[in-house]
Amino acid sequence: MTKDVLSFIVYMIHACANKWGVSPSVVYKKMQTANCITNFLVPNYEILHTQSTQYIVEDINDYLNARGILI
Repeated sequence: MTKDVLSFIVYMIHACANKWGVSPSVVYKKMQTANCITNFLVPNYEILHTQSTQYIVEDINDYLNARGILI
């Protein structure tokens, strides 16, 4: 994982936490449970990092919901 990808993941964890009103650690745990980081964010980094933060937060929410993880 490159430094850019890692920075993107940290940024998105904090963006989701701010949007959902929870701590970044809660978001991280939910993402880990759903394998969101390894199966969604990292493989799709090249596409996702060009999108708006709001759009990616919605995509992450959809990804988690599809796997039964509610925010």
